Formats: sequence, C-alpha cells, structure tokens
Amino acid sequence: MDGKERLRRYLEQRRDTGERELVLDGMTVDDVMRIVGAQRATRPAPDAAPSSGLAPASPAPRPAEPDLPGAASGDWRAVLAAAADRNVAIPRIAEPVPMQPPPRSAALPPASPRAGAPPPALDSGPAESEVAPVALGPLWAAGIAVGEASSELFGGPLAAHQTLDDLARAIAQCTSCPLYGTATNPVPGEGSPTAQLVCVGEAPGATEDATGRPFVGQAGKLLDKILGAIQLAREDVFICNVLKHRPPGNRNPLPSEVAACSPYLVRQLELIRPRAILAFGTFAAQTLLQTPLTIGKLRGAVHRYYGVPLIVTYHPAALLRNPAWKRPTWEDVQYARRILDGTGL
Repeated sequence: MDGKERLRRYLEQRRDTGERELVLDGMTVDDVMRIVGAQRATRPAPDAAPSSGLAPASPAPRPAEPDLPGAASGDWRAVLAAAADRNVAIPRIAEPVPMQPPPRSAALPPASPRAGAPPPALDSGPAESEVAPVALGPLWAAGIAVGEASSELFGGPLAAHQTLDDLARAIAQCTSCPLYGTATNPVPGEGSPTAQLVCVGEAPGATEDATGRPFVGQAGKLLDKILGAIQLAREDVFICNVLKHRPPGNRNPLPSEVAACSPYLVRQLELIRPRAILAFGTFAAQTLLQTPLTIGKLRGAVHRYYGVPLIVTYHPAALLRNPAWKRPTWEDVQYARRILDGTGL
C-alpha cells in the first residue's frame, strides 16, 4: 500500500470519528485530504431508508489525484511535503459555529479557549502523533455505580474526622493492615480541601514512600502536564491513592489491604465533595468500581463512586512506557473537564 492510500485510510477513519483537525500546520482533515487528492464523496447516513424501487445513485467520482513524489514510497509525510512544495490549492470550507457552553462556576479556572486544541506534549513522542482530540458527544455512556450519595457515608470512627488534616493523622496511625509496618511513610494525599477534581492512583511507589507525597517523580511531572492541559494546577486538585502505604516491592495490594484503606478514601471524598474523580490505572479503576473489567472496557463511560462522577484513564507511568496512550488519556481528561464545566452530564 503506497503512502497516499495509507494516508487516505487514516484520515477517513479519523473523520468518521468526528475529528476536524490535525496538527499539520493548522490544516483540517479535509484540507489534508484535498492536498493529496484523497477527498471522497459524502457517505449516506447509515439509517437512511433506501429509495423504493430505485437503484442506488452512483458514487461521486473522486477528484483527479495529482502525481505527487513520495506516493509510492509508503511515506505519507513525503506526500504532504511534495504537495506543499507544489503549492496545491486548498479549498476552504465554512466551519460550523460552536455552541456556547453554559457559564462556568467562578471557582473553576477557565478551560482552554481553543475548542479542539491539540493534546499537550505529554511525552517526548514524535510531533506528528499529536493530533486533535475526537469531538466528544454530549454525553458518555452511563457506567458502573458503587455506593450511594449521602450526606453521611460513615457512622463509625472516621466520621469524627472533620478535616483532611485530621484524617491524614489518623492514616499515619493506622494499623488496620500489615503495610504500616513495612512502609517508610504514610501517603495520605495532598491538595486542595475544596478541590473540584480528585485524582486517584493505585498505591504509593518507592519515591512516594520516601517522601510521603503522592505522584512524585517522572509520573508526577507527567500528571502535572495532564492537569495543566485542562487548565488545572496541582494545588487546584486533590491527589491520592487507593492505598495509603506502599506495598513491599510495589506488589499488587491484597484484598484485605484494599478493604482497610478504602474507608479513608471514601471519607476524603465526603470531606472534599468534588465534582469528578479521575481514576488513573487499571488497579485504581477496578478497585474503586469493584469490577474485573479491563481499563479498555471501563474507559469512555461516566461511572459513579458514592455519587461522584468517575472517569477512568491510563496511569501517567503507563504513558511513559507507551506514548500511544497519550491521546486516549487526553480524551478522558477533556471529558472530566467538561464535567467540571457543567457540560458533560
């Protein structure tokens, strides 16, 4: 398959999912397709009723494709470069006027002013991979619901802790599971007590155990970039883990350890009362939602954790290993931002 055909198929897939832009010198999908002569006829709606007794209309012919150098090389970037060198004209089309979202809460920082902005450089991957986010529909599917929203989730000892600092001191003294004996420091979490967004990871790692702080090191720096992409600073959110002490050797937590730590997390959420939760990583998502489903099946839905909308996405550490997951993560945090802005539910 030559470079031009590969590019055509790629762009058609992207356009079918609702994308309008790629980071290719500010050109839209249609612009790039016109450059390489890859524009296709508009497809009929899949649910359109066929005409009675009439043969389907013949598809509109594609425009003549210019003979561009690089088309046979398998490199579609060479096709674009050759087209640009030959000054191929790009017909522009009128863009629809976007709907204006309802006014945001004054307590929230403004979202990115450019709708459809490209995902941020969350890693050092190639620039051509940084494509614009898929245009999300008005609602994601309803997902799993765990627990029920109420004004008083606990009637036991944790209800006596009225601030996050009080709860952190209780976590530091917790002996409900053996992890307290092998960890260096408790990692209760940190951030704003009035955060609109709570970020939940799996468990503290070695650096977190040494410092007593969640999401530090390379994964923490990447999390800061992810938050910055939706106009949030680290101090604007609350960041924590399901487990409050590090499992030895970063092993997977035991069910008894999760059971011992989970009440602290739920109490943190009760005190903060956030608008949304971002669950980072398979273990955090499966633990919070009490399900064995994979992260691929949990993404793309709005779940509920004790009444709080919960979005599942990849862990920043996983993005460091697999930059291809950067784009799905960008789509997930975009939707979380929409929930904060009041336009996602």
